[in-house]
Amino acid sequence: MKTVNDIDFKDKKALIRVDFNVPLDDNHNVTDDTRIQAAKPTILKILEDGGSCVLMSHLGRPKNKEQEFSLQHIVKTLSDAIGVQVIFVPDSIGPKVEEAVANLESGEILLLENLRFYEEETKGDRDFAEKLSKFGDVYVNDAFGTAHRAHASTAIIADFFPENKCFGLLLASEIENVKKVLESNEKPVTAIIGGAKVSSKITIIENILDKIDHLIIGGGMAFTFIKAQGGKIGSSLVEEDKQDLALEILKIAKNKGVAVHLPVDAIIADAFSEAANTKISSVDNIPDGWMGLDVGPNTNEIFAEVLAKSNTILWNGPVGVFELEKFAEGTKILGQNIAKATQNGAFSLVGGGDSVAAVQKFNLSDKVSYVSTGGGAMLEMLEGKTLPGIKAVYSKS
Repeated sequence: MKTVNDIDFKDKKALIRVDFNVPLDDNHNVTDDTRIQAAKPTILKILEDGGSCVLMSHLGRPKNKEQEFSLQHIVKTLSDAIGVQVIFVPDSIGPKVEEAVANLESGEILLLENLRFYEEETKGDRDFAEKLSKFGDVYVNDAFGTAHRAHASTAIIADFFPENKCFGLLLASEIENVKKVLESNEKPVTAIIGGAKVSSKITIIENILDKIDHLIIGGGMAFTFIKAQGGKIGSSLVEEDKQDLALEILKIAKNKGVAVHLPVDAIIADAFSEAANTKISSVDNIPDGWMGLDVGPNTNEIFAEVLAKSNTILWNGPVGVFELEKFAEGTKILGQNIAKATQNGAFSLVGGGDSVAAVQKFNLSDKVSYVSTGGGAMLEMLEGKTLPGIKAVYSKS
């Protein structure tokens, strides 16, 4: 895998696809600069070599070049993070950009306007990609969050750099860490798959069953498995049409020697609300009108035992409605047990929006081995798919 560490950028312009799709408040201030910080090592390496950086990214899903989606809003945060005053050009292609790039000197950073102000970006337009390609000597893809999209700046543009393309340090790290789970010899390997629906996680489960020893299933999706086995789940979330699939997964897992761990008890509530009445119930005997919104204490203990003896852990999806304080305990304890296993030598990978939000909420980000920045991209890698943005950098044109 060729990365920025394999290239000397002295007097070269690096055209870097970054993922600066960061959250902004009502005043357009950056509220979380995690993705900006994640791109910093790549940018600094190029500057320290004596090169310059032309950064391109998208922000949100603009329909018509709305000012709220301008990347100008992130310039101050980006400049502060890197320690270099970033030059901003209010376009992605055209004469203004050409002039700004021509005037760019070693040690300087130029940020282009939101790529999605041009519909050609998401359409993967070749002419648009070629115009962008003129702004650098070397193409660097460091945007894992968009690596699963065949967009002009992530997949098509690489064709115009047959010999001069590489991965940024963040994207290289993401690839390596997902591979660590998928190709791990550090057994037992445990995957925790949570969240609301079986249907959104089925391909991941099918792809990883050959590679894991334990599968922990939590969150709303667990109730489809419980009901499929004849359990009473009250008003809990269920995908009625996925019960046969749930049984099939259990059967395949058994045949492959994978131990599946489902919740045995739940914190149940009479409404989806912080103000709801709650009690603990066996997971397969929930009264009508009540719903399971978190795992119970016995389940926490069972999951803790599995994690304590695991050497490789993948966590994707919460085991309860952790956004509501009343139903956050199970996900919090799970995260703490993953952190404990990590401290004892296990490798732990956390990915997918809700899991990342959970480790941040419970201050566990620096207590696990790796937190993935790309939810959809990581999930597609776990599903065994080839990501267009990654394939484009590997391939010879």
